[in-house]
Amino acid sequence: MAFCPLDYRYGCQDFKQIWSEDGRHERQLEVERALVWAHQQMGRVSAEDYAVIERIAVPDVVTKQRVSEIEAETRHDIMALTKAMAEAAGDAGWCVHLGATSNDIVDTAVGLQLRDSLVLLRKALCDLISVCADVSERERDTVMLGRTHGQAAVPITFGLKAAVWLDELRRHLIRIDEASPRIAVGKFLGAVGTGAAQGEGARELQRLILEHLGLGVPLATTQVVGRDRYIEYVHWMSNTATTCQKILTEVRNLQRSEIAEAGEGFDVKKQVGSSTMAHKKNPITSENASGLARIVRSFIAPSHENAILWHERDLANSSAERFTLSHASALCEDVLAKTAKVLRGMWVDAARCLKNIEDQRGLVMAEKVMIELTAHGIGRDEAHEILRTASFTAVETGEHLMDICMRTPEITAVFSVEDLEAMFNPANHIGVSGELVDEAVALARAAVA
Repeated sequence: MAFCPLDYRYGCQDFKQIWSEDGRHERQLEVERALVWAHQQMGRVSAEDYAVIERIAVPDVVTKQRVSEIEAETRHDIMALTKAMAEAAGDAGWCVHLGATSNDIVDTAVGLQLRDSLVLLRKALCDLISVCADVSERERDTVMLGRTHGQAAVPITFGLKAAVWLDELRRHLIRIDEASPRIAVGKFLGAVGTGAAQGEGARELQRLILEHLGLGVPLATTQVVGRDRYIEYVHWMSNTATTCQKILTEVRNLQRSEIAEAGEGFDVKKQVGSSTMAHKKNPITSENASGLARIVRSFIAPSHENAILWHERDLANSSAERFTLSHASALCEDVLAKTAKVLRGMWVDAARCLKNIEDQRGLVMAEKVMIELTAHGIGRDEAHEILRTASFTAVETGEHLMDICMRTPEITAVFSVEDLEAMFNPANHIGVSGELVDEAVALARAAVA
């Protein structure tokens, strides 16, 4: 019976495999195998005994079922694993788990899960960056209404709007590349981090194991890997999911009936928006992913709590981390994938964008006229007051601001009708938007190349 929505509704199979019981079991066996390999490299275990461990330390031989049977008696998961391994190894079983403590295996296996998760998350992020770059490039010169405080501001381009998203996503890529070596680590210095049980060469043993597994080697640990590393991982996912939600919230707002400048694609032949309102085309993927982003962020608090352990460790973090790391990982990838899906299918109505500007009756060009007045010798404060008065008159009378400007002496003394017509063309007040788009796209494409 499926219980968690991740079982049947959210997340991709690759992530579920990484964080599943089978994925955990497979990686713990991989760690135990690497431990014996390192001992063999240091001359402590014979090549023959290691060959046996290499053969049996796989899920097909030491099965999850057998480990579970033993755990029912021992009530200790790693002891059950090592007993099952020794049982399968016969005379070579003496070297199973040699010099290790349980959490050497647990945290190092989690390090492998994090390593594999980071690869998939990076791939999903790069895909989203590529899609967002396409949008920014395609809509480079699509002039639309900029809005602040929910009110009409001045013109912007859709390309610049997307370039802002794009550059933020690129920063997340920089962050994950910079943080991954800190996050994907293991540890192998025993029960309290001294390496005493490993004897001489304890640090070399740890280095051999972790480098063999493709993990980072920490300096000082207790019985556990420092949870600041896991906190950084969850924060990265939360930050990235928040960017996705910001993008999706903008798409949802632009799809409002009264705005209708952009929105999610919709399969008109098959898709249904509402069971009763037949006309509806709802931004359901954006809404779905926005909700999941909230759940990703919710794991920040328990991740911090998990870092606070008694002395060299306790077990209060263990149960919580089975939720925080696995669920946040799978859901973050889901949010990234759905955001990419939305941007791939998103429509942008350039004509509607211009109409919404025109509906403002020139008010959004007040800044342009004010700037031009100051360029012609009128003080900035005076120019501001001239346009403020003209704008409020236009609002009160319902006239176009250009018409008010044409009968304002301070303005007509400086500008001709042709000058004003050029000023009220929104395409003439988008500044360096195109330049910013071009640079953001170039940097993003180089980052994912």
